[in-house]
Amino acid sequence: MVDPLLRLLSFLCMSLLIVCTYGYMTPPVPFPSSLEKLVPNPKGEVKYDNFSVNGVVDKAVILNCGPDKSMPDIYIWSFTKPGSQEIQNVVYNLGKGQRMQSFASTLGQVTVILNSASLSIDQLKLAAHGVFTCQAIYDTSTEARFFYYYVYLTVQVPISKPYLEVSELSPQEGSTIWMRCNLENGTGPIKYEWHHENMNSSVTVFGQGNSSVVDVRNINRNNTGWYRCRAQNPVNSEQSDRTWLSIIFGPDVPQIDVTPFTMTERGYSALEKETVSLMCKAQSNPPSQYVWLYNNSQVFGGPQYTITKILRMHTGDYTCLAMNTYLNTRAKKSISLTVYYPPDGQPTCSVGGTLEHTSLRLLCIWPGGFPSPKLIWSGDVMNQDGVNPNTNTATLLYSQGTASNNSLFKCQGSHVALEQPRGCTVQPYSPPGEPQCSAYVTSHNQNLMLSCSWDGGLPKALVWWEGPGVQGKGGQEASNILILRYGTVRSEQPYVCHARHPIVAQSKTCTVPLKPPVLQTQRRTVTVFEGTDVQLTCSLMDNNLPSKEITWFNNRGVSVMDTPKYLLLRSTAWANLTVRDTDETRDSGQYICTTSNAVGGTEANVTLLVKKHPMPPNASLVSVMYNSRQRNQVDLEWQVHNEEDNKGGWTGFMLEYSWMFEKPGKKGGTNDSVMLPYPVKIASIWYSSVIQDPGQRTHTLGSLTPTVTYQFRITLINHRTLGYHSAPKIPAEPRQNSLPAIIGAAIGGMLFAAILTMLLLMFIIRNRNNNPRLHDLLFGRQHSQSRENINFPEDEVMGSEGGIEDIGGLSSSGPTMALPRASSPLTAPSPSATPSTGQPPSALPSAPPFDDGNEPVNVTITVKAT
Repeated sequence: MVDPLLRLLSFLCMSLLIVCTYGYMTPPVPFPSSLEKLVPNPKGEVKYDNFSVNGVVDKAVILNCGPDKSMPDIYIWSFTKPGSQEIQNVVYNLGKGQRMQSFASTLGQVTVILNSASLSIDQLKLAAHGVFTCQAIYDTSTEARFFYYYVYLTVQVPISKPYLEVSELSPQEGSTIWMRCNLENGTGPIKYEWHHENMNSSVTVFGQGNSSVVDVRNINRNNTGWYRCRAQNPVNSEQSDRTWLSIIFGPDVPQIDVTPFTMTERGYSALEKETVSLMCKAQSNPPSQYVWLYNNSQVFGGPQYTITKILRMHTGDYTCLAMNTYLNTRAKKSISLTVYYPPDGQPTCSVGGTLEHTSLRLLCIWPGGFPSPKLIWSGDVMNQDGVNPNTNTATLLYSQGTASNNSLFKCQGSHVALEQPRGCTVQPYSPPGEPQCSAYVTSHNQNLMLSCSWDGGLPKALVWWEGPGVQGKGGQEASNILILRYGTVRSEQPYVCHARHPIVAQSKTCTVPLKPPVLQTQRRTVTVFEGTDVQLTCSLMDNNLPSKEITWFNNRGVSVMDTPKYLLLRSTAWANLTVRDTDETRDSGQYICTTSNAVGGTEANVTLLVKKHPMPPNASLVSVMYNSRQRNQVDLEWQVHNEEDNKGGWTGFMLEYSWMFEKPGKKGGTNDSVMLPYPVKIASIWYSSVIQDPGQRTHTLGSLTPTVTYQFRITLINHRTLGYHSAPKIPAEPRQNSLPAIIGAAIGGMLFAAILTMLLLMFIIRNRNNNPRLHDLLFGRQHSQSRENINFPEDEVMGSEGGIEDIGGLSSSGPTMALPRASSPLTAPSPSATPSTGQPPSALPSAPPFDDGNEPVNVTITVKAT
């Protein structure tokens, strides 16, 4: 306990000694120019520290006693004014609390911060500018430690509000002025800044430095605005109020604003019937006065010129004249105003071919208006050209074959003077089918005209001819006619028509072959049977070129006309010749049809062979028999010889019959012939009946006279040809029991009739001179009988419907039967188709004249002896 008490007493004594001797023991401390930190000697010497603090008049400042702000056991604050060595105590604390000195009030309101030795000075006064020293003693367990803290306090004065002074407030552009920034007080150093605020409230610094005066040289209108200055020191900064500086200038070249604003290459534009406002602005101070001129004539005074419902006649030059009456200066500006007006109606769309129809050209035309309307093609668009201002036309090109068929193209036209666009459409399409070529001849065969057409399509196709003598393509739309002199055309090279359409990828062609006409017939050789009608045909195979009328020549080379023999049926492409009732001799031969065209002529030959019908085969009667005792019907049966070899070689049968009668016999064929003493049985006229069934082999003939002796024969018919007659046959009696009696009665009657007839004939012969008419009626004239030969030249004389076969004469060999021979097929008359069914006449017809031919005939002579 002794040591601590001793130490405390020692410390108190030391402190008292310091206080008592402070005034003369502490040397004056000069105000350093820079701070220096004194590091204490580790051998227990005093430690020194320097600090610097800035303060502002009437503000507060804190001065710390040491960097750690700890509470020392003893501290003493003193003040030394700069430039003086006098130390004045401010406040101290020797362990018994702080003791504030009266001197402290000259520095401001000085207080000690609680639990520390730091000073707080409020409402700092300028007299506080100087060095504050804090002496701090710290008691430790080993020894007391001493610290000296020097605080250098700088007290500054704030700058007062400056005011701006200008040499001239309304200078003229190009002159020089000065500006001064005046201050009442403020601690230096002071810096100055000069600010300019323009009309747009944009602030710029145009000058700064330590001088309070600035010069503004070559001043211009851009210097017009608000000006102020700013002063600044380390404490604060202040700026002056704004001062307006107005620069006198102008007027400049006016600026013209057009409403509504539409700028073009020529100037400004306006739409017809709208309101246009022209505003003129020219920079000038003081403001300018304005006058408006239209084409150098004054029309208005004032900055804004308004035209209500402007018209196209208002197009022209407008001039704004600006004047500065203060400076007596002026300036002007001119503009060109064009009034736009729309075109009339609607756009018109059309389509055509170009570049010889290798391209499709679509045209959209909208004439009128200013400026030219804007025309735009829509759709499958390629290679679209701009609008031609001279024609107001928009063109759309397509290469050949690139445009689709029936594609719809629309042209839309717009104009600045119209609110809504207007348009039109077009739909090109190719012609249907193929090009058609034809040829025709002008009247009197002067020219040959080749026509080519490819109708339809939009646009029309381009058509042209190529061939010998054709000069260039030329070409026409849709159709083309090539005129050639008739007879000058040759067939070596054809004439080809070319047709081209922009939508079709490839050109099309058609050809008119320039060839002579070609005639054809159904048959080169026509064979017919005699008596039929035959038709000979002749037609054009190739009728590309018009030909003359087809002419027929007969087998004698004579041109054929319509006659009873010939019938002509014709058209432009054919002619048929009908030869009626053909004859082998007259009509057989070569017939020629001929025609010609612009290139040449031609002919076709047809050989007509007229044949006689073939000779039918022979037939013979197999059976001729009465079918009853009345002898009025006969059943006939016949057969055809070589039927298998001549099958179908006949068309029917001719059945002939005649009755037998007697006439005086004669010998010799001259006038010296000798009369026979007995009569000769001969056949009367042959009556015929035609059987048209070639397969029939039997026939029944009725309505016969029972008392007459008949004979029958059969002949085959083939059209106009007759076969050989069969041997005549007399009907046989029917095979019955009463047949002998009937035969006897018939013979008796015949004998009685014969006797009477012979007696009558002998009477007539013996009395021929008395009854010459009756003699001539029965036997003919005597001189003619004397000339007759006993060998008759012909065994058959044909009547109107049949022939007469004579039976008589003498033969040294006895009775014989001879077959008749048919007449020549060239001379035989046609058999009658209608049979004679009546009864033989009661009076015998006179015998037809006999043929004087030289051919011998065989006759049958029947001699009856009484």
